[in-house]
Amino acid sequence: MSVKTNNPIVGERLLYFLVWAMALLVPILNSKMMSEEHVSLSNILFVWSKLLPYIIIFVINNSLLAPRYLFQRRYAAYFTIALVMLVAIFYPIEYYQDELRMIEYPDGSTYFVHGRASFTDLAWYWNVLLGLFMMGANCSIKFVFRSMQDEQKMVEMKRQALQAEMDYLKYQINPHFFMNTLNNIHAMIDIDSEAAKECVIELSKMMRYVLYDSEQVHTNLSQEVEFTENYVELMRIRYAADIDVQFNVQKPLPAGAQVPPLLFIVFVENAFKHGVSYNNPSFVHISLRCDDGKVICEVRNSRHKDLKTEKGGIGLENVRKRLELIFGRDYTLLIDESKPTEYSVKLTIPMYYDKVHNH
Repeated sequence: MSVKTNNPIVGERLLYFLVWAMALLVPILNSKMMSEEHVSLSNILFVWSKLLPYIIIFVINNSLLAPRYLFQRRYAAYFTIALVMLVAIFYPIEYYQDELRMIEYPDGSTYFVHGRASFTDLAWYWNVLLGLFMMGANCSIKFVFRSMQDEQKMVEMKRQALQAEMDYLKYQINPHFFMNTLNNIHAMIDIDSEAAKECVIELSKMMRYVLYDSEQVHTNLSQEVEFTENYVELMRIRYAADIDVQFNVQKPLPAGAQVPPLLFIVFVENAFKHGVSYNNPSFVHISLRCDDGKVICEVRNSRHKDLKTEKGGIGLENVRKRLELIFGRDYTLLIDESKPTEYSVKLTIPMYYDKVHNH
C-alpha cells in the first residue's frame, strides 16, 4: 500500500522510516529465507548492534549537523565535525572489539566475531568512508525535500500575493464607487428629499452586498445582477425620466452560475458618469446574457461634445488589472469609441459553477 502526502516534511520522515525499517527487518527475513526452525533472537540482536552506530550517525546528522551547519553554509565546520564524529565512533569500537569477540548463545554455542567496527567487517577507516557516504545520501535527500518545501512556499506566497493584489484592487473600487454614489445623493437632497431617501435605501442594499457577499472569490451571478440593478434603480431615481435607461438581463440565469464580484459595476457607473447630459437626450443601455459557458455584459451610453470623456479612471484601470489577474488571457474586453454619439463596452468572461450545480 502506497502512502501519498503533499507535505515534504512528512514525506521525508516517511522515507527515512521505511529505509530503516527495511534495514532492521533484514536479519529477520534472512532467517526465514534460510528456513530456520526458530528465528534466533541473538543473531538478530547481534546484527542490530552492528547497525546501531549508523543509526546514531544518521540521527545526529539529520537532526543536528545538516540543519545547523550544512544548510547554514558552514561547510568547513560541517565536514570537520562529521569526520571527527565518525572517527570517534568507529575507531574505539574496533579498538575494544577484541574483548567482545566471543558471543555465547543460550544453547551453549559460541560465535567468533571479527574485530571490526561494524557489520561490514571492514577496517574502521572504511567504515568512516561508509558513514560519510550515508551522511551524503541523507543530506541529498534533505536537499531534495527542502527544495520541494521551498517550492511549495513560493507557490503559496505567489498565491497570497496575487490574492492580496486582487483584494487591493477590488477594495480600491469600493470607496471610489461609494464616493460617486454619495455625491449623487448629496446633490439630490436639496432638489428632491424624498428621492434622496429612496437612494439611501438602495445604497444600503448595495453596501450590504459589498461588505458581506463580495468577500468571496466568486459570487452568484444572480446576486451580482441584483447589485447592478440596485445601482441602476438608484440612477433612475436621480435622473427621473430625463434619460433612457434600459437594463436587459437574460432570464432565467443559469443555476449556480458564479462570477468574480464587482466587475460589471465599473462599466455601468462610467456609463452614467460620462454618458448623461442635462442639456441633451441621453441613454444608458445595459444587457447581460450567458452563452456557451461565458457571461457577456454590454454597456452602451450616449456621448456628448460638451462632456469630456475620461479614458480610464481608477475604477476602469483597476478592473483591467483584476481581469488580467483572474482570467489571464481568457477574457475579452472591447471598448468601441468609433461612433461620435455612442460609447460602448463589451466584456466576455468565463462562467463558474458552484459544487452543488457542477455535475
